[in-house]
Amino acid sequence: MKIPFSPPRMDKKIIDEVIDTLNSGWITTGPKTKLFEKNITAYGGHHATLCTSSGSAGLELMLRWFGVKEGDEVIVPALTYSATANVVVHCGAKPVFVDVQEDFNISVEEIKKAITEKTKVIIPVDLAGFPCDYDKINALVKDKRIRKRFQPETKEQTDLGRILILADAAHSIGAYYKGQRSGNLTDLTIFSFHAVKNLTTSEGGAVCLNLPEPFDNEALYNYLCIKALHGQTKDALAKTQIGNWQYDVIEAGYKYNMTDIQASMGLVELQRYDEDMLVKRKHIFNSYTRALSNYDWAQIPLYEDQDKRSSYHVYLLRIKDIDENMRNRIMKFIFNKGVAVNVHFIPLPMLSYYKNKGYDINDYPVSYDNYSREISLPVYYDLTDKMVEIVIKAVVDSVEENFG
Repeated sequence: MKIPFSPPRMDKKIIDEVIDTLNSGWITTGPKTKLFEKNITAYGGHHATLCTSSGSAGLELMLRWFGVKEGDEVIVPALTYSATANVVVHCGAKPVFVDVQEDFNISVEEIKKAITEKTKVIIPVDLAGFPCDYDKINALVKDKRIRKRFQPETKEQTDLGRILILADAAHSIGAYYKGQRSGNLTDLTIFSFHAVKNLTTSEGGAVCLNLPEPFDNEALYNYLCIKALHGQTKDALAKTQIGNWQYDVIEAGYKYNMTDIQASMGLVELQRYDEDMLVKRKHIFNSYTRALSNYDWAQIPLYEDQDKRSSYHVYLLRIKDIDENMRNRIMKFIFNKGVAVNVHFIPLPMLSYYKNKGYDINDYPVSYDNYSREISLPVYYDLTDKMVEIVIKAVVDSVEENFG
């Protein structure tokens, strides 16, 4: 493939930092993970950060902390990656899918229709890095009529007194909503640092704690460190102190901790993220937009408006007046020209597991329409202007060869 879709950025700064970690002899959760957590907290403006082995681990950890279980319902957009719903299934609860808007993000009106007495959590997804309508979502769960329907069953649910908002911000670190960064927009926010993300630690994630009173976010962080490490009261770093070997296990917890090897990559990437990575990605987005806006068949994605600014994670081009089969045919033409493209995402009701559970894509028409006409274009740090021109030409020629 002449132009790949999304290779990670690996340069000397990252390599040197990883080597420094290896030479330090401390490769599991340790000083660099703790520093990375503090830096993410300072960057996002929320109260505290717990780094995890993946974004999915962070989602599941917080669902379990909130007491989500069999018989509960969690509202999830129909158009997202499977991880958003899979973690709900892992907890024994029911994912309740709702449709999205034209901008690919969850519809607040559809959320409102889906809320029942069983609803415990809503998971909005900032698809492609463009923030959801958090003012509306936060206001909805605080509405007296909605709060009255909420039936708490755990201390955490009673203390919150309403439906929890657990933002899946896997794509949106560095995005802005009404002047505030992602991480600081609702109760809990989960970042992903997977290999294809803007900011990667190869695998990894972060839980951004931003809960209101009476919650103590720092105290919750300390508890989550235990819950994410098999319920063990001391991690390896704490046990290195002389005479501090003894520990307890207070619950059957999970193995969700991030390593210092991962954190060392994240420290480098976060330090240069705004002034380097986001600048480059925005440049690529704008280059695509300038070129493709000249074609009537191109539906340009929304990635900035008066209230929101994307993290420029995925460029979601849609082709007007085509169906899914034609989209697939156009993609094949693009691939044949040496350019890798993708689709974000196949709606969950179309996937075998969820289809077999009785979900029907016909109930989510906007999700299907967005999916059926969408082609994700390459966006990554080492994509040069010349390569962008090659991508644009491949897309334009492929569409027009099929429309001709």
